[in-house]
Amino acid sequence: MSRYAPEPAHREDAATRIGILLINLGTPDEPTPAAVRRYLAEFLSDPRVIEIPAVLWKPLLYGLILPFRSRASAAKYAAIWRAEGSPLRLYTERQAQLLQGLLDERLRVPLTVRYAMRYGSPAIADVLWQMKAEGCDRLLVVPLYPQYAASTTGTALDCVYALWARVRDIPELRTLKHFCDHPAYLRALADSVRRHWHVNGRPDRLVMSFHGLPREAVERGDPYYRQCERTARLLAAALELPQERWLMTFQSRFGRAEWLQPYTADTLAALGKQGVGRVDVVCPGFVADCLETLEEIVLEGRKAFLEAGGREFHALPCLNDAPVWIEALAEIVLPHLHGWIDAPGTRTAGAGPSSPTAKGA
Repeated sequence: MSRYAPEPAHREDAATRIGILLINLGTPDEPTPAAVRRYLAEFLSDPRVIEIPAVLWKPLLYGLILPFRSRASAAKYAAIWRAEGSPLRLYTERQAQLLQGLLDERLRVPLTVRYAMRYGSPAIADVLWQMKAEGCDRLLVVPLYPQYAASTTGTALDCVYALWARVRDIPELRTLKHFCDHPAYLRALADSVRRHWHVNGRPDRLVMSFHGLPREAVERGDPYYRQCERTARLLAAALELPQERWLMTFQSRFGRAEWLQPYTADTLAALGKQGVGRVDVVCPGFVADCLETLEEIVLEGRKAFLEAGGREFHALPCLNDAPVWIEALAEIVLPHLHGWIDAPGTRTAGAGPSSPTAKGA
């Protein structure tokens, strides 16, 4: 029996396409204990996420963690769920649609933009296989994590490579590793913060909260911490904030091991106790609102700060589907299409000094 999956039907006269796949973390299909259990079982079984030998971890996961955590997590998802579904899926889908529309306006090439989730649906392998069937023979994979971590970008790319290991006719493949210091990403972040401040005034402190990571992962060589630090410092500089007006923190700790510090929840409580009147929180490690931003920051973070004595708390939305972010995403993506979009016969419309290709290539 062949190790390869059957190739999709191919027509000799069919046009080939460039494909762009945006990848985000994932979400349960619905905010119920059963759906959350399926999602967490896949997520917490990933050896990139939990670096404990499976023989030790799986009995603990299935015997203790999933039975209890699924119900508690389902209640948290229910608190942030929308009538249309998961906020993370809605915004990621919208980003793909808007990026498709923007690139279609600017480029004269057959191009397909899709999105997938590392855990849950739509699954990476399913979407890639569909893109291949649609004629995408050149693929750019864009994990939507500004800062690289093995447990986020790394595992997303693992999933991509695993599919092609089972494919006979492999498309040409390019990947994006991170965009933690990309000027367009930082410009979109700064614009988002400034717009909020224009309406609401400035806070006493700006807290930049990133998703946490076990400290051991960084000690073993993961570049995540220094990339978060670089993003935070560049954003503070763009906002012209002095050192004493902003802090970098880490959220979403799991288990008993030491994670990157300072912890967001502890920091917010401490600021409240210190008499800091107003705190704004921005989450530069997330490009779409999700459980970690809407429940952990908007709800729990607010509660921790106000109950500790703080007076005013603002949680800034993620970049989501803001036009400035879609423009930035195009600017991030376009240089990685160099040689594909300006090959003979596939020139961009109006290529010149102001065209995105001229800027990015």
